[in-house]
Amino acid sequence: MRYLHTMVRVTDLEKSLEFYCSGLGLEEMYRHEVPQGRFTLVFLAAPGDVEQARESKAPLVELTYNWPPEEGEAEHYDGGRNFGHLAYRVDNIYATCQRLLDAGVVINRPPRDGHMAFVRSPDNISIELLQEGDSLPAQEPWLSMPNTGSW
Repeated sequence: MRYLHTMVRVTDLEKSLEFYCSGLGLEEMYRHEVPQGRFTLVFLAAPGDVEQARESKAPLVELTYNWPPEEGEAEHYDGGRNFGHLAYRVDNIYATCQRLLDAGVVINRPPRDGHMAFVRSPDNISIELLQEGDSLPAQEPWLSMPNTGSW
């Protein structure tokens, strides 16, 4: 048995791709448009997993976008906490959080310890960011930044 992917339903595919790709830095590996089923599947890999993902040897995140049947009837997925969270190791937690902050993403749990942070996707999915290797030395503005909302 081997872990393949985590599926996350999204309400706005472009907004979600901006978050996961431009913000978090994931790379789109492939997508499937299924007109008869009225959905799109987009598979993403972390930069350090791209080569293995090309060989189907790394876990992926599957974004599932269900096309709304009529204007104004887009599905809305509440909560996200019932899912738990996605977790990614990052090379520099401060740089990653700054990139997300600059993109307008709220840092729900700042990396005060130089090791862990939490943010949320546009569909309220909790994302845990963990520093690769040892924790970075504590630094501002992260050290004194309060928690915001829930993660």
